[in-house]
Formats: sequence, structure tokens, C-alpha cells
Amino acid sequence: MTQRLFFTDDALTAHVEVIRCTPHEDGFAVILHATPFHPQGGGQPSDLGWIGDSQVLKVQQEQDTIVHYVTRAIEPGHALAEVDATRRQLNARLHSAGHLIGVVGEQAGWVPTKAHHWPGECRVSFIPGDHSQPLQAHEIQHRLEQWINADLPRHLHVDSQQRAVHFGDLPGYPCGGTHVRSLSELVAVNVLSVTLKKGVLSVRYDLN
Repeated sequence: MTQRLFFTDDALTAHVEVIRCTPHEDGFAVILHATPFHPQGGGQPSDLGWIGDSQVLKVQQEQDTIVHYVTRAIEPGHALAEVDATRRQLNARLHSAGHLIGVVGEQAGWVPTKAHHWPGECRVSFIPGDHSQPLQAHEIQHRLEQWINADLPRHLHVDSQQRAVHFGDLPGYPCGGTHVRSLSELVAVNVLSVTLKKGVLSVRYDLN
């Protein structure tokens, strides 16, 4: 099992141990003992970056192992891993914004069912709860602005069973993704649309 350093540490560089490097298509597949790279999943794209002088093109979860697909072979042993900071920050901001929209929906009686936090494609979907109320884009926007202006801090709770993320005193969610340290990093979230179709409420958003 690959240890996920990003569960508890936001560091973008780490000294890592390369366990295995094998040829894969036009590049190589690398297994690390522990990794700072978030794999694709949970509605979030993977981190990219470098391991040594080999570029990381994608990172995927395969059962209990995280596989790093790279351009050049890497010798087993110690190496320096560097996560692309710009991509990590964007993905963290989009994911955190999605969590906040989930909280707004729940406060209005909706049940979050699916979230997609890819740049240009962000949306959170809900189904009605017992007492769901209509939601308008400007209402969601206003609530997000309040929380961002309050700069609520991120809290992590990690145990042997799961990792949960919440901001300030807001409800949290079990989540393995990356998030901002506090909500001022979001700067501004733009709620693009709120639609209701076949009982599913969909909120589309991006970042300003």
C-alpha cells in the first residue's frame, strides 16, 4: 500500500523511495513507498510534476497502490519528488469550492450525490431530501462569499478508517482530495447555473 503524504501534509516536495520502475507504453510506471502526488479520483484530476528528472504525466490509483506514469526510467532508491504547484493549487481550490456548495445544498435540504471538480467542468449534483427548498444561484453565491470573507480554516481528521475535511464549524465530508488551507485562497467562486432535471439538482461553478 502506498502511503499518501498529502493526507496530512501540503508539502509539494518530498524525498521519496522508489520501489519499482517498469516499462509502460512509451514511458515507465513507478511505484513509491510514500507519495506527495494525489492520484486521479474522487472527482479530482491527478497531480503532475517530477520525480528526479523524470516528468510525471499522470498518477492513478490501482487497488492499494498509487502508480506514477513518467517519461524516463528512475533507478530504485531515493529520489526527490516535486508536485506542480500551480496545478495542485487550482485543483485544491476547485475541490474546496465544491465542498462548500455541498454544504449550501444540504442546508437547504438537498442530499449531495455526485461531484466533479475538473477545471471547466465543475458541478455538484443533489437529490431532494425530506424538506428540500428551492435554491437560486445568487443565494449560493452569497453564502460562499460569506464563508470566503470569513477565511474559515481547514481542519483534517485522519484515522485508520477514513480522512474527513471541513472548514471552520461547517459540516465535513469523508474525502481523500487536496484542499486549500483556508477559504481566502478561493478568492471568489462563480456559480454559473442551478438546474433541476428529473429530480436532480445540478450546480455548475468555476473560479474567478
